[in-house]
Amino acid sequence: MSGCGEIPRLEIIRARPRHADDLAALHARLFEDPWDGEGLVELLRQPGAKAFIARVGDPPEAAGFILGRVAADEAEILSLGVRADRQRRGLAARLLGAMRRAAKRARARTIYLEVAAGNGAALSFYARRGFRACGRRASYYRRAGHPAEDALMLSLAL
Repeated sequence: MSGCGEIPRLEIIRARPRHADDLAALHARLFEDPWDGEGLVELLRQPGAKAFIARVGDPPEAAGFILGRVAADEAEILSLGVRADRQRRGLAARLLGAMRRAAKRARARTIYLEVAAGNGAALSFYARRGFRACGRRASYYRRAGHPAEDALMLSLAL
């Protein structure tokens, strides 16, 4: 019997340029200002790109992703998202774990990211995994019809 939190047939795979359209479709479901397939292909072709997709089910469907890059001894998480119907089941944590391992293998010593100051769920998620605030960017996020929102910069030593 399956519990509510179990995810059937979960796999975390390395995202390649051939996955850009799937990533773009998922990004568009999750964010107001989505990245397009062409931009994702460019990102995924960069030498320091690190990206992973969580696929679930049979046949497998993209349910979440993490996009990042490594330069010198620093890694940066550019975007992390999980479909609403698959949230709170550990997918984001598994994706973050894959990124941490990839960053360590690439000899990164610190991972950085930015998150909206008002995104309590994301801030709590990252805090539980050891991330700490290391800066603030005033009025960084701008959305039509909403006041500008600060970005908190977070970091995690690897």
